[in-house]
Amino acid sequence: MTDNKKEPAPIKSSEAEAQRKSGQDISREAKSKEAKKVPHREKKKESLQQRLKAAEEKAEESYERLLRVTAEFENYKKRTQREMDQLRKFANESLIKDVLLSVDNLERALAISYNNHEDAFKALREGVEMTLKGLLDTLKRFGVAPVESLGKPFDPNLHHAISQQESDKHPENTVLEELQKGYRLRERLIRPAMVVVSKKPNAKQEGKSKAAEDDPPQKVTIQ
Repeated sequence: MTDNKKEPAPIKSSEAEAQRKSGQDISREAKSKEAKKVPHREKKKESLQQRLKAAEEKAEESYERLLRVTAEFENYKKRTQREMDQLRKFANESLIKDVLLSVDNLERALAISYNNHEDAFKALREGVEMTLKGLLDTLKRFGVAPVESLGKPFDPNLHHAISQQESDKHPENTVLEELQKGYRLRERLIRPAMVVVSKKPNAKQEGKSKAAEDDPPQKVTIQ
């Protein structure tokens, strides 16, 4: 019994060489393609890194802007709160200034001398004093207080000098007289005190007065 199976024909050397070269060409082509892909990947990686860096910088810039806006808003809230507090504290300033005019008039009424008619006007004086006291107590409850001036050094922040008066009994620039009281509304000055301020006596006049004291005038007798 004969075997009809045919064995493959042997590959000629020239064909084998052609296949080997073809395989090498394919391998070189694959390596070439792979080599070309490497720069592309590097460029893509570099592009991604640049985009990431730009995104981080933008995020940092946005965060800094958020911090600034937050700080500005906090300052705005504090400033608004201070303004509201000031408004509440000094909302009645205009009204209080008008009331002080009535206080001035009552004090002037009490300063009047009735000479020999004090008894006749006693009841009126007592009524004026009670009215004045009630007004001052009300003003005090709203934070109003008088400025102490008499005998104090002149302070341009608290006093308004109307005139100067020579005095050798007081230091220079001392308040000698208070023509109109000054007042504060809490820590704010709402009206300066009108005052008379001391100054040094004129040297020539002072010398004449001393000379007159040392050498009193002699009496002249006419015969």
